[in-house]
Amino acid sequence: MTNSVRVRYAPSPTGYPHVGNIRTALFNWLFARHHNGSFIVRIEDTDVTRKVEDALEAILDGLRWLGLDWDEGPEVGGKYGPYFQSQRLELYRQTVERLVSQGDAYYCYCSPQRLKEMRAEQVRHKQPLGYDRHCRHLSEEERSAKEKEGVTPVVRFQTPLTGQTGFNDLIRGQVVFDNNTLDDFILLKSDGYPTYHLASVVDDHLMDISHVLRAEEWLSSTPRHLLLYQALEFEPPQFAHLPMILGTDRAKLSKRHGASSITEYRGQGYLPESMVNFMALLGWSLDDRTEILSRQELIDNFSLERVSQTAAIFNHEKLYWMNGVSLRELSHEELLRKIMPFLESELPEEVKRPISKEYVSRIVPLIRERINTLAEAATYADFFFLDELEYDASSLMGKKMSAETTLKALKAAQEKLSLLESFDHDSLEGTLRSLAEELGLNAGQLFSPLRVATTGRTAAPPLFETMVVLGKERCLERIMVAMEKLGNN
Repeated sequence: MTNSVRVRYAPSPTGYPHVGNIRTALFNWLFARHHNGSFIVRIEDTDVTRKVEDALEAILDGLRWLGLDWDEGPEVGGKYGPYFQSQRLELYRQTVERLVSQGDAYYCYCSPQRLKEMRAEQVRHKQPLGYDRHCRHLSEEERSAKEKEGVTPVVRFQTPLTGQTGFNDLIRGQVVFDNNTLDDFILLKSDGYPTYHLASVVDDHLMDISHVLRAEEWLSSTPRHLLLYQALEFEPPQFAHLPMILGTDRAKLSKRHGASSITEYRGQGYLPESMVNFMALLGWSLDDRTEILSRQELIDNFSLERVSQTAAIFNHEKLYWMNGVSLRELSHEELLRKIMPFLESELPEEVKRPISKEYVSRIVPLIRERINTLAEAATYADFFFLDELEYDASSLMGKKMSAETTLKALKAAQEKLSLLESFDHDSLEGTLRSLAEELGLNAGQLFSPLRVATTGRTAAPPLFETMVVLGKERCLERIMVAMEKLGNN
């Protein structure tokens, strides 16, 4: 890039940050970092009726969690501020007055009721929906009469009725719209707040934005924005419209395809690095095979040339797998640090708090190959912390084992284990393998009931390592409980 790259992420605090929205932020951030440019966060908080109380903090928290630092915006500042549109209303008002005075915009006094009836009539006659330009040619006397009635108008752009508006989309190539398909869209609402069309154009110009990377849904709005740039004699930025994100059923991404907000993924124990890696591949690729990429590799290689025009598929299973890969790449200390808060919050209430970090440190190596999210640590490791295990007595019996033979095996194992002076891996393995031979059993027939007895599960981390962490006393107690279950059964 020969000129300085300045891109913006402009969320509206009307809801929590979902994957599609944050993917847009990520692509802007990667583009800026790749070109040593600036990434600006601008809050589009002009839709006061739909504002959600804590949405802004959730948006900024989501960016921070993902490591998408911003160069200008809330909490950071910058010479192009303020970065909240609600604090820039005078700029929009001045722009609208200019457009009206030069004949590119006009006041519209149509009531909501009239607009509703107009749309109903258009539907009834199968006409294109859009404003019928009723107020476009009102006389000065007609306007004065409306104002005397106390009607607060909106301001509409006076869209050319003929000709075409086109532009070169950096992803889709040349795009052209016939002006007669565009309506006279609203610039300023009756409450004095701007629409997205007006505010985004004014702010992108005043903040010197070089590239607008935004969702595909805004493609049809781009000719409106270009007409505004032309009327205001502003140099437009370059536009790139990112592909939609669909579920695996090719329907628009929604909650039924899995968690939809970044906050939810964080709460489920996904790592920010795997979320960044996964979202980067929602419409962009390095090549046809590489799936695991570090943050620096994404920055070094990101380009709009590799962004697809076709919809990206959100595959939750792929994200789940990626997160498992990322978890296993963490050092022991890092994984331990990240797991601790999830165990504190997810383990059953009867588990005593605070949980011993030293104890968990011994458990982590046993579960790290099994978990794909941090939240799963509590699921895979709860038996290490519980005083009582819940399982059916029948699960104690392995292949070709009866209650009697299982009871005999457990009793023999308890006797052998109680005599051990050193309760370590090698001692346990040597003792129990020898015992299996003595009893005329294969190793699995002995180890299976011991696994269920000590963990309450038929599938668990390696038996001997698990027993070492549980300790001799707890293992003997649990084997005794298992024998009682079998006896009662």
